[in-house]
Amino acid sequence: MIYLDNAGTTKVDKIVLDAMLPYFEEEYGNASSLHSIGQHAREVVEEARAEVAKAINASSDEIYFTSGGSESDNQAIMSVARMGEIKNKKHIVTSKIEHHAVLHTLKKLEKSGFEVTYLDVYENGIVRVEDVKNSIRDDTCLVCVMFANNEIGTIQPVKEIGQVCREKKVTFFTDAVQAVGHIPVDVVDMNIDMLSMSAHKFHGPKGVGAIYVRRGVPLFNLIEGGTQERNKRAGTENVAGIVGLKVALMEAVKNMYCTIKHEIELRDLLIKELLKVSHSSLNGDEMKRLPNNVNICFEGIEGESLLLLLDDEGICASSGSACTSGSLDPSHVLLAIGRPHEVAHGSLRLTLSKFNTKQEIMEVIEKVLKVVEHLRKMSPVWDELEKGVRKHVI
Repeated sequence: MIYLDNAGTTKVDKIVLDAMLPYFEEEYGNASSLHSIGQHAREVVEEARAEVAKAINASSDEIYFTSGGSESDNQAIMSVARMGEIKNKKHIVTSKIEHHAVLHTLKKLEKSGFEVTYLDVYENGIVRVEDVKNSIRDDTCLVCVMFANNEIGTIQPVKEIGQVCREKKVTFFTDAVQAVGHIPVDVVDMNIDMLSMSAHKFHGPKGVGAIYVRRGVPLFNLIEGGTQERNKRAGTENVAGIVGLKVALMEAVKNMYCTIKHEIELRDLLIKELLKVSHSSLNGDEMKRLPNNVNICFEGIEGESLLLLLDDEGICASSGSACTSGSLDPSHVLLAIGRPHEVAHGSLRLTLSKFNTKQEIMEVIEKVLKVVEHLRKMSPVWDELEKGVRKHVI
């Protein structure tokens, strides 16, 4: 199988797995226990906290370990909302293309009296800094814009948005789950107050992540029941997972520029060859996108059929977020950049990793072209488009 769904999850690196194994076997202590095995586990957790902080230019006491991106997103948003409620500031600014862990949390807040402004991202899938600035009001407590989109890979002007928020004295939170470990992230230089990450997006284990909270920004508990994570996140520490996150992130940062170069070469090859298909179009900005992300719409076909046939051909791909794969609705991200429903249903997302090879990509190109042609021959919609009964959109 050729795996090209790395935005959904990644293969755990061998070096990461090897680093984790002792904490399932000999070093299995509870990091909150007072005995020597427990205290060694505590030291390991704190060492990992320091390394994670270093990777994004933060301080150790600004890092809290969680179960992953969704929990981190929820805790960040709910914490700022709680403080906003106390200060009678109940307005939040976000974008229309956020991950559902963010959007669903904001919908929940709307039901309790918060007002949310959802910013457009235009055809290129990028939020305009001026729109953020113009949307901030006296009662705005939070600006929440993701670092890079999980579906179309667009990288947002995080530093500039953060600067606006600093000037307006509004907390800025960014969901950086798709960015951390893939592109440089510096929370100080980029004016970030809160940030989420998840290990399984950069060749670490599933079920562990972290939230960065700038010193001085209040963080409220999402999970009660213990004093772990400096009383901010109850639950026995996932020592093995935390070690895995640390090692995966250290490896990703160490090899980042080499990986970026490799992925961009493969990404651009994919885009160039797949756009030779008639009536196809790249989703998201051509340049301001993650090095490993390709998202293309093929008019006249259904994305689900495309994925199933590619799977039969030995290619693992997706049409968007794995968190919404059971939904029959078209991607909210593609609708936000102006794709009509019928075109949004025909999207293909291919996301690369350092493990992919040029030989694999050449094979993928060949098979995608074959499957698209096959599906169009079977499609009554495509037949109507070609005969002029319907007008082409792309």
